[in-house]
Amino acid sequence: MKKCVILTGAGISADSGLQTFRDAGGLWEGHKIEDVATPEAFARNPQQVLDFYNQRRRQAAAAEPNAAHRALVRLEAYYRVQIITQNVDNLHERAGSSRVLHLHGELNKVRSSMDENDIIDWEGDQTCADVDKNGYPMRPHIVWFGESVPLFEQAAAYVGDADVVMVVGTSLQVYPAASLLQFAPPHADKYLVDPYPGAMAADVMVVAKKAKEGVPSLVEDLIGLAG
Repeated sequence: MKKCVILTGAGISADSGLQTFRDAGGLWEGHKIEDVATPEAFARNPQQVLDFYNQRRRQAAAAEPNAAHRALVRLEAYYRVQIITQNVDNLHERAGSSRVLHLHGELNKVRSSMDENDIIDWEGDQTCADVDKNGYPMRPHIVWFGESVPLFEQAAAYVGDADVVMVVGTSLQVYPAASLLQFAPPHADKYLVDPYPGAMAADVMVVAKKAKEGVPSLVEDLIGLAG
C-alpha cells in the first residue's frame, strides 16, 4: 500500500466556517499578533491571550468536518495516510482520520508554561487560575510566533517517505511548514488543492478549487490509481 502524506492549512477549516489568519476579514483582524500569539503577550496579559483562544476553542467546537475532511478518511482504505496539519482545530480527528500530526499545536490541549511536556486534554474556557501541579500557569498548547516548531523534523520525515503528497488549503508562505514540500522524494506525485494557487513547481498538479470541492474529486482519482 502506497503512502499518501497530506499537508492541510486554514483553507480546509475555512470550508467548515472557521476564519483564516490572513484572508480579508480573517481571524487576526482587530488583533495584533504580538498581543495574542506570542510568549511575551502571555507574560504581559495572560487573560487577554486566554480569552482569544477561548473564543477560538468555542468556534472550533461549533464547526463540523466538511466533505474534504471526510474524503481524506475514505482514502485510508487505499493508502497509508498521514495528515500533517497547520490547523489547531480537531476537525480531522472528528471526521475519523486516524493519523494526524498537528504542527502548530492543538486548541483542545493545554500545557505547563514551565514544562512543555506537561500536556493535558482540555475542553471549555481557560482562566489564569488554571495552573500545573507546581503552581505554574497553564498555557494553550499552541506554537506561538517566535517559537520553534518541535514536530517539524517528524513532519519532514513523513514527507520524505511519501509516494503521494497532497497540499490542501495552505498558501505555503508560513515557515518552516512552507518548506515541507521540498522534502518530497523525486518519485512522489505532488498535488495542490487551492482556489487561488500561487506559482508552483512544474511537477505539482494543481486543482484550483476550494477544499470541499477539490479534495473529494482528487481522492476519487487517487483511489482509481490505487487499483
